[in-house]
Amino acid sequence: MRLIGITGGIGTGKSTVTNYLQTRYNLPIWDADIYARSAVAVGSPILQAISQRYGNDILQPDGTLDRHHLGEIIFSNLQERHWLEAQIHPYVRSCFETEISRLAPDATAVLAIPLLFEAKMTDLVTEIWVVSCDRATQLSRIMNRDRSSETDAQMRIESQMPLDDKLAQADVNLDNSTNITDLERQIDIKIASNWL
Repeated sequence: MRLIGITGGIGTGKSTVTNYLQTRYNLPIWDADIYARSAVAVGSPILQAISQRYGNDILQPDGTLDRHHLGEIIFSNLQERHWLEAQIHPYVRSCFETEISRLAPDATAVLAIPLLFEAKMTDLVTEIWVVSCDRATQLSRIMNRDRSSETDAQMRIESQMPLDDKLAQADVNLDNSTNITDLERQIDIKIASNWL
């Protein structure tokens, strides 16, 4: 069983990598972000706990989570971020474990986990691929994608584990500082050299 854990910093291109692995190699992609959104679905116990902690202002008029408001709280308060992660991470882990249990012994799957190290989920994968890029490119991508200020983008980067620390624990480093053709070439090499 080959379980590729994809991680990296915000704005480094993790989704670009997983999309390519899915379209080019037809690999199943299991995404922690999708599971995390499911964890806070309307009516879920986790969403109820969040609204009890932060009040109904944390909810949109339709009862869904106001992600922007929650982001303002957790990106500026480490204690609150840890509290939220303690609610969501066990749910996300359980989703991954369920998917892995259904996988054939000789199969390959991709686990997209932005907080792979922080959430202590490295034991779920057989290899770790870290997607990286230079800081200026990372800032630019975040600002363009989220229409955020440089200060906000910097704050989001700083709220995560340093990219160098992730790279130090990586089996594979995919450098996404140049262009998509170069990134895809790196992926092809790693898939071919490690294909079981």
